[in-house]
Amino acid sequence: MREVTASGQSVEEAIQSALAQLNATRDQVEIDVIDEGKKGVLGIFGSKRAVVKVCIAKDPVQETEKFIKEVTSNMNLSIDLDTTVDGNHVTYTMNGDQIAVLIGKRGQTLNSLQYLVHLAINRQSDTYYTVTLDAEGYRGRRKETLETLASRMADKALRTKKTVVLEPMPAFERKIIHSILQDQKDISTYSDGVEPHRHIVIKPS
Repeated sequence: MREVTASGQSVEEAIQSALAQLNATRDQVEIDVIDEGKKGVLGIFGSKRAVVKVCIAKDPVQETEKFIKEVTSNMNLSIDLDTTVDGNHVTYTMNGDQIAVLIGKRGQTLNSLQYLVHLAINRQSDTYYTVTLDAEGYRGRRKETLETLASRMADKALRTKKTVVLEPMPAFERKIIHSILQDQKDISTYSDGVEPHRHIVIKPS
């Protein structure tokens, strides 16, 4: 972490001096005021310069990239990582030879890793981030699977005139099911149960 200690006639002057040395803007740094200084008599006698310590703030997105690589390395896996930032949403896409290990059965391992990544990025940032952790396009394929499942189970509910209960899935996957079926007039959907066993119920009207 790059940091400098600077002084000035005022705290603001000391901060500006530090920013110039770091070639940074105020929103890129963390500022610690060591001494607010003292003006002294007539601004001269007994005066004391203000002192600040200024360091480049860690980028939570980049720090989380390091976290992902560390976790996968501890699993004895070598991955390439692509990062896309869209406002406060960050998508990390992992690619590698043994990517199936990181996905797990029905994405369970990937979902668990995504939860850890979400905690990691928000632990070191004042900004709240949402996260998608993907593995070689798995999320897109899973979305298509869920959309097909939603339509098939809705048809089953209507055909049998019975409630259909789906397998437990994380909130972001349940949202896909709800979204697909929200405009279908003859059925209703709702989530039931307690995490991590919360699931969708499809009910014919």
